[in-house]
Amino acid sequence: MTNWGARRWAAAAIGAAAVALILGLPTELVPNGVFARSVTPPTWWHYPVWIATSVLSGLLIATYVRQRGRPEPTGEGREGFATVLAFFAIGCPVCNKLVVLALGSTGALTWFGPVQPVLGVVALVLLAAALRARLRGEQACTVGAAAR
Repeated sequence: MTNWGARRWAAAAIGAAAVALILGLPTELVPNGVFARSVTPPTWWHYPVWIATSVLSGLLIATYVRQRGRPEPTGEGREGFATVLAFFAIGCPVCNKLVVLALGSTGALTWFGPVQPVLGVVALVLLAAALRARLRGEQACTVGAAAR
């Protein structure tokens, strides 16, 4: 990342801000008048998971901005899944319609609520692994870049 240009850093900043809003508004980590957490307020760990997810996602988005003279890096397709997993981790268990439909409101609080921190950790590990794969793929094959 030390060789990144201004375009990539701008993409990382814009991407992180966009992901922060996309995740933060419906989970009401960003207070707003549209969404509301009716039963369970955010806990202390929601905020670090939300911020780390936003930063890692922004960095991942930046890896898709092509740099001159560099090969196109490859990833393993974990980016989208990990961000959705983080959304489930930081959201209100009772406010999530899919969880309530699958488990009911009591099941959402009893079963899904305690699993949310684990989902957050798994999401962050997947995002970090995807970022690492993208960055390694960028450095792994310099022959293709030299041939162009």
